[in-house]
Amino acid sequence: MAAQKINEAHEHIAKAEKCLKTNLTKWKPDYDTAASEYAKAAVCFKNAKQFEQAKDAYLKEAEYHTENKTLFHAAKAIEQAGMMMKDMKKMPEAIEYIEKASMMYVENGTPDTAAMALDRAGKLIEPMSLEKAVDLYQKAASVFENEDRLRQAAELLGKASRLLVRLRRLDEAAVALQKEKNMYKDIENYPMCFKKTTAQVLVHLHRVDFVAADKCVRDTYSLPGYDTSEDAIAMNTLLAGYDDQDEDVVHYICNLPLLKYMDNDYAKLAISLRVPGGGVKKKKTPAAPQGGASGEVAPEEDDDYEGGLC
Repeated sequence: MAAQKINEAHEHIAKAEKCLKTNLTKWKPDYDTAASEYAKAAVCFKNAKQFEQAKDAYLKEAEYHTENKTLFHAAKAIEQAGMMMKDMKKMPEAIEYIEKASMMYVENGTPDTAAMALDRAGKLIEPMSLEKAVDLYQKAASVFENEDRLRQAAELLGKASRLLVRLRRLDEAAVALQKEKNMYKDIENYPMCFKKTTAQVLVHLHRVDFVAADKCVRDTYSLPGYDTSEDAIAMNTLLAGYDDQDEDVVHYICNLPLLKYMDNDYAKLAISLRVPGGGVKKKKTPAAPQGGASGEVAPEEDDDYEGGLC
């Protein structure tokens, strides 16, 4: 079967080469047919699992589509060449081809296709390089933003923000989250703005920047419905506990379902949050004194937090 497909591929290449020849009655190469034949050859090589030869055939297809000024089809062929490199486990080269294709999509006036290609490339490279995935997601978001496709742009920025948190590049994550939040505000998706505020607070507190965390919450009060939302109540309580260096309050809020069931990268920020100078959170013991270690929490209030942690 593989040998048959390889023979078919070479037949298509021979036809393509014939289309490119000129003579007294044929002054111009037939780039369109040549590109079509190379596309067929590429598929045959791919089916025979000859990915290197398939890649070369796709690049030839792209070359002749470019000569024929059919740039969209040239970009598609280059993207397919990238996928052949992926099948050969050569991810950096695969991403390089897909990025090149995305630029051609933009030049051809099909930015949506460019952004989707960059998103796919980000997913491919994410298991191997979070840094490169961040770059690709941000580029894809930028393309969508330029087209006023803010929902799609925000979703891609969200992917980048989460990876920046995972990489502990928290300053950049804070910037990305603010941009993401602004986009959701522009499309009036206020519940998502509330969630992004919660993520911002966690990032800023891990940056040990209480002022920035507090400002995020105060600014969000200008949005409809935030003042009565569970996000606002939780963040105000968290900020108060953090400012008072009250480990019990911080631990209680950070273990609420509201935070525990956020995207995993933010949930990890929540459960690892420590108060300034507090070190490890206090552990409960059956013989804990009624007033808590500091004596600042009323007995009834302390019991409430203890129950919430069980």
